[in-house]
Amino acid sequence: MKHCDVLVIGGGIIGCSIAYYTSKSGKDVTILEKGEFVSGTSSRCDGNILAIDKDPGFDSQMSLVSQKLVDDLSKELEHKFEYRAPGSILVCESEEEMEAAQKWVDRQREAGLPFRMLDRQDIRQESKFFADDLLGGLECATDSTVNPYLLAFSMLDAAKKFGAKAYKQTEVKSMKKEENGTFTVDTTNGVFTANHVVNAGGIWAPRLGEMLDLSIPILPRKGHIIVASRQEHVGSRKVMEFGYLISKFGGHRRVDPLTEKYGVALVFEPTESQNFLIGSSREFVGLNTKVNNEVLKCIANRAIRFYPKMADMMVIRSYAGLRPWTEDHLPIVSKVDHIPNYYIAAGHEGDGISLAAITGKVIEELINDRETSILVEPLSFNRFNFIPHSSPASLSER
Repeated sequence: MKHCDVLVIGGGIIGCSIAYYTSKSGKDVTILEKGEFVSGTSSRCDGNILAIDKDPGFDSQMSLVSQKLVDDLSKELEHKFEYRAPGSILVCESEEEMEAAQKWVDRQREAGLPFRMLDRQDIRQESKFFADDLLGGLECATDSTVNPYLLAFSMLDAAKKFGAKAYKQTEVKSMKKEENGTFTVDTTNGVFTANHVVNAGGIWAPRLGEMLDLSIPILPRKGHIIVASRQEHVGSRKVMEFGYLISKFGGHRRVDPLTEKYGVALVFEPTESQNFLIGSSREFVGLNTKVNNEVLKCIANRAIRFYPKMADMMVIRSYAGLRPWTEDHLPIVSKVDHIPNYYIAAGHEGDGISLAAITGKVIEELINDRETSILVEPLSFNRFNFIPHSSPASLSER
């Protein structure tokens, strides 16, 4: 039997961040991963630390704090993780979108964020590959990008140097809360006991919750990404279509039925290796991670609409991952009131990379009973108490 002060379950970027900040604070930390570290959602995504796509107010402010923490990590951590902060842009294809973009910028600026509108000339200067009919867009100057793999492993390596122990191929089979307040966790690699447990299981967080009779309202939402190789320099920073926001928050767009069905919206991200990533899609299909060629074709067509010359560029590979989705699009980063010393850090959907740093920091602050870096009420597990829960199976089959 192995005992620790803090047991983190889940070895993705969220778990690695929690292990880093809690071990750095002096706690005795153990992190468990049922497969290989950083092999789930964190390995099947892009690497953006964005405020541009966050709801103005709390959501975008939380992202700003996370951006600052990642900038600090780029100086603190021993291993580099391809950190760059070039900003990002959203592009508009109609007057209607330009009007909505202006309102979005106004709201973000009121919240204190560095946003500005871009006109047609600005867009042309951004990339000569853009379609001629794009009207403009908007920019967030602080947005940054990382290699998610490298950032996660860099935090995990630093956590180990602070004394954290890491176990892979260690799947949790059962968990119980003992009368003395500690937790006993039975795994495929022996029994662990801990004073505090953090559920950072991502799409598996509900299954871990069930072990303590907790209903955690997180569902897997599938997303595809294409990796393409460039013959020429297409652009230096992240580009999304304004319709991405509409798709993300569940609105309706004027697009063809397949684009609407798969929630496809342009996302373009150049990588340090000189290739680029193209996304994105959003669909509920349970735990299915098989690549769907119809979705890929839809993503490619959407990219060509904004970058017509991209039609000649070569696709290297494609992949699909599952994002842990919550109904209000905010993660759960919270203690659980009726289970003292049990915490949930999951449900980030497509914002896990963006919010990994602030999530790790807040969990460390909650464990140490310190004032938190951000307001935690909007991320509280309690906010779902009034939402009637459907079973994950029925919801995922929508």
